[in-house]
Amino acid sequence: MAFKPLHDRVLVRRTEGEEKTAGGLIIPDAAKEKPAEGEVIACGEGLRKDNGELVEMGVKSGDKVLFGKWSGTEITLDGEELLIMKESDIMGILS
Repeated sequence: MAFKPLHDRVLVRRTEGEEKTAGGLIIPDAAKEKPAEGEVIACGEGLRKDNGELVEMGVKSGDKVLFGKWSGTEITLDGEELLIMKESDIMGILS
């Protein structure tokens, strides 16, 4: 299914968290925190100012991003769990 976010919203796929600690201990699924990193899958066109001027998005598809722990709304598209959030919820782009 094709999905395009509206306005300044971004569709993000979480990256998988670490399976082991630095010391080599395996972390069970129940104890894992959801990662706050992901890959941008799709972006809206941007936010419009009151005068109608379009403010373009600062992120694009394929960007690796860092976002807040409780950011976004979880949705399921084609059986895959994704997040949809406002661009302002993204803290930065990882290079």
